[in-house]
Amino acid sequence: MATKLWAIVLVILMTALTSAAQLLYKAGIAYFPQYIDWRIILGLFIYGIGAIIFLFAFKGGEVTVLYPIVATSYVWVGLFSWIIFGESLNLLKISGLILIIAGITTLSICSQKGGKAKARRQR
Repeated sequence: MATKLWAIVLVILMTALTSAAQLLYKAGIAYFPQYIDWRIILGLFIYGIGAIIFLFAFKGGEVTVLYPIVATSYVWVGLFSWIIFGESLNLLKISGLILIIAGITTLSICSQKGGKAKARRQR
């Protein structure tokens, strides 16, 4: 089964949502456990929506293609934590983010080539 473009788009949307949820957790954790801040509740809700979207994405694609895209969450959270919360983003962290992007790209290319070869064998 070839992975459909809409499945890839859904996984990218899911990573954006779950990354936003994680940032909301961080923003709302200041008062936890005395009380649960609205940002934590909103983050949990958004995370749940992301999980549902992920389930639908699996209907349209291969896990080996879709799941590596989830690693982009590390990139989004790293960059937005630096922008929003002023967290450090040193050379080592930047190198790690670049390696994540390179790994995702490599897996994507390998999956496409593997799928084309499999399609040729089936003909």
